[in-house]
This record gives sequence, C-alpha cells and structure tokens, in this order.
Amino acid sequence: MKTSVEHNYLTDFHLAGFTYYQGIEVYGKLRPGTGLSMKAEPDNPYDARAVALYYKDKKSGLVPRSENRMISKLLNLGHTGLFEAYINRISPDETPENQIGVVVKIKERQT
Repeated sequence: MKTSVEHNYLTDFHLAGFTYYQGIEVYGKLRPGTGLSMKAEPDNPYDARAVALYYKDKKSGLVPRSENRMISKLLNLGHTGLFEAYINRISPDETPENQIGVVVKIKERQT
C-alpha cells in the first residue's frame, strides 16, 4: 500500500525583497509555473529565519517574514527536499514588491 501525501498547498505570498536582490535580472524568464529553490539563511543579519528563493543560481527574493517561521525551521533541520516553490502569479502593473506571487507546496512523500 502506497502512503503518500499529494502535493499539498502550504502557503502563498508576494516575493519579498525582489528589488534588492537579483530578481530584476531574471524577471523576463519567470512565468507562472516556474520552479524556485529555497535556502535557509540563519546568518542573515536582518532575520535569522530568512529563507531565500532562487531561480537557478540567482537570488530572486525572500519568503516574507510573516511566512518564513515554519519553512525556516524545517530547512534548518535538514528537510531541504520537503518543499516545492513555484511562481503562481506575475502582475507587471503592480509595485515591484507585489509583482511576483509564489506558492509553496509540500512534496509528495516517497515510500
């Protein structure tokens, strides 16, 4: 019997810090459905729970502080393969900090 959890929705948010990192460098390559990788930044001087989001090798922004507590804790405990993050919305007419929407899901459990 296969025990699994379907790709479950965890949270969604605007990509924070988009204008401060390399987001603008990759903006033209981003589309809804584009995958992002996540990396905890426990040494971040502004937020010890910071979680960076990357498109390929470009740091595109951060999980907002209001959403990063659980994700950061699990990443710092070594659960780096637990999450999937995707662009779910691009709104070019919004302010830069509200242009990119991200959804995070919990990956299917492999048995």
